[in-house]
Amino acid sequence: MSEGLTKKILDEISADRIRKHIAVLEGVRHPVVAPEALEQAAHYIQATLQSLCYDVRPHPFMDGEREYRNIIATRPGTRDFEKRVIVLAHYDTVAESPGANDNASGVAALLELARVFEAVPLDRTLQFIAVNLEERQREGPMEEAGLLGSRALAIEARAQDWQIEGVIVLETIACAGEDIVQKTPAGLPLNMPKKGNFICIVGNEASAGLVKAFGQAVERYQIPLPLLPLVVPGRGERIPDTRRSDHSPFWDNDYPAVMVTDTANFRSPHYHQPSDTLEKLNLPFAAKVAQAVAGVVADLVQG
Repeated sequence: MSEGLTKKILDEISADRIRKHIAVLEGVRHPVVAPEALEQAAHYIQATLQSLCYDVRPHPFMDGEREYRNIIATRPGTRDFEKRVIVLAHYDTVAESPGANDNASGVAALLELARVFEAVPLDRTLQFIAVNLEERQREGPMEEAGLLGSRALAIEARAQDWQIEGVIVLETIACAGEDIVQKTPAGLPLNMPKKGNFICIVGNEASAGLVKAFGQAVERYQIPLPLLPLVVPGRGERIPDTRRSDHSPFWDNDYPAVMVTDTANFRSPHYHQPSDTLEKLNLPFAAKVAQAVAGVVADLVQG
């Protein structure tokens, strides 16, 4: 894809459209305390993706005796169609929070990215996937806890031998500012900057190339976005906080994946709180994050 076309795609990304999606999605979206709102969010995501040039299908999975669904939107590549690039975000919330940042911000960016890529020529297959029950936690060892929708998806991907070039997980991307205090997760072998004005790209060793691609995209397309790349050993077992989203099931199934995050509770006082609302968010920052993702995707979808 030419650099000119990619820059045109980046220029089309709109903070206002991201805001509008968040405004629709905001509200508790939980399978027990707000199942109707969770279903309404799924319907909105599905309808929005169906209005674009994608083949949209549900991906059902079970939690106990109940069936839930991920939503998969696909545009097949024209040359290396068996290879795929995935952008993913979860649409459920915890029981107490309206989840504007966690994770309506990630879903809103996903929908905006789907819009700007709907007519772009693709060599490889591009998928936008909204997953459910990321917040649904179970007691037990790390490999069995939570992340139910993405875990079901990653297991099926491995069973069907999907050829995944990279999974980009959008997880809380709209809390940022010069006056926001940043904390460092326990066990992290570096001190994060003291200002929470950056986006963090978290990958494991097998995903180091994907982490590097973000820095290259920000530089190549001159995106004014402070970026902190972080590559952790193995599958992140030594630093459990680096596994706390939908990228880790893909690590566990030996796929390259990164989490794109504002670091959630290590920055935001509204994490998993009733105060996680739209007016607290930095939407211009979220739009820049979406631009960085678009730059990486544009490079990955070309064979």
